[in-house]
Amino acid sequence: MAFTTFGWLACLWILVIPFQYGYHISVLNQLHSAIACDPVEANVQLPSCFPMDKLTYSAVTAVFNLGGLFGSAVANIFTEKYGRRGSARLSAALVAVGCAMMGLSTVVFTLGFGRFLVGIGSGLGICLGPIYIAEIAPKEISGSVGVFTQLGIVLGIFLTQLLGIYFSTPTSWRMVLLFSFTLSALQFLTSSAMIESPRYLRGKFGQTSQEAKQVERKIWTSSDEGMWIHLLMIIRQYTSSSSPLLPDHDPEAHPPAPASHSQQTLSVPQVLFKMPREVQRPLLIISCAMLAQQISGINAVLYYSNDILSQSLPDLGKYVSLGITVLNVLMTFPPIILIEKLGRKPLLTLSVLGALVSLTMVGFGLNNNWVTVSSVFILTFVMSFATGLGPVPFVMIPEVSPFYAVSALSSIALSLNWLTNFAVSLLFLPLQQVLSGSDSSQPGRIFWLFAVILAVVAGILSKAWKTSS
Repeated sequence: MAFTTFGWLACLWILVIPFQYGYHISVLNQLHSAIACDPVEANVQLPSCFPMDKLTYSAVTAVFNLGGLFGSAVANIFTEKYGRRGSARLSAALVAVGCAMMGLSTVVFTLGFGRFLVGIGSGLGICLGPIYIAEIAPKEISGSVGVFTQLGIVLGIFLTQLLGIYFSTPTSWRMVLLFSFTLSALQFLTSSAMIESPRYLRGKFGQTSQEAKQVERKIWTSSDEGMWIHLLMIIRQYTSSSSPLLPDHDPEAHPPAPASHSQQTLSVPQVLFKMPREVQRPLLIISCAMLAQQISGINAVLYYSNDILSQSLPDLGKYVSLGITVLNVLMTFPPIILIEKLGRKPLLTLSVLGALVSLTMVGFGLNNNWVTVSSVFILTFVMSFATGLGPVPFVMIPEVSPFYAVSALSSIALSLNWLTNFAVSLLFLPLQQVLSGSDSSQPGRIFWLFAVILAVVAGILSKAWKTSS
């Protein structure tokens, strides 16, 4: 079985969400010099920039994480009540409204509140995106398609870096936010033409759901000719509820919802406080996977890479982080193939081992002022992260979770991801200062701490995963 053209369009449509998530993770970092300054013009409707000290700018930047945490925490409610498609529509609306507020802001408060709304939309969307992709993907390529979530994120970061080079000026920074608004507005407007997840429909209306069967015929095909059949179906989808040209649903192509679908859907409080036995192991697995993703210090490494690599490549200053992002994008492609050939666990294990070696050597390089060593192993760390720690946790969520708990477990795991990300970003510089010693001669010790914590979390994950299998 494979995707039809319409199936690929649905996949591309939902990938706007992780793209926007990555885009807004780094958008203000790129526009910092343009937004935080003394306005060039006075008494204008849209000032060129805003006078902000570092604390105010940090607060505006960090409010995205708070919004994301809130959005992920309540995602379970919306994905079950309004479905995957309805929740994606809400996510797109929140991001579009937030971007509009940021792009048209005249005061710092409006800029910050708009970013908070974007965070809520991103938090909600990053929970449902991997679930939606897993539930519409044919069984044979579900892992490969699941990697697209991480690819969307790194492409968003890359485009922000690229646009920041050309539009990071007091007169043009709003264009970067206008692009994001346009993309989310298009996603919202096209949502009515998209399909609901067939597994969600079967869980909601039963295994014999005719709507689910119609959706499956739209997005899956078992023959080479199916693509052209489904192109015809896209044209005719609003004039006919079914087509005699389409093959009947093949139940083996994508496994139907298990019998437990009839079980009542679990909410976040039920999972956290009642902790049913059948969700304990999946909760531990995906929580450790999400924790490992952020506790590796990926964001801290990326932030610190500019200072380190600029010492090796002083003439390429502003292009350093763009090059790192390009590497991150390129190394996200191999898992698309390897995740089905090697499997989830081996790929994640190799990624963790590569990250541990890289973090250790970055620490040695910084402590001994070996700029070249630090530079090389920052690159190997980014490569290691992109091949496993980045994409695999998103693929795992719908695969290890019971269907009736997948939304709740996704909300919990992504909330933990946001919290860890926020904590690492907040504590990195203070911890580095404490660990580097009174004379600041050991700045690499913080990366050893990342390595130790990552090793512990990965060990717990490996044991839980082995027990569950």
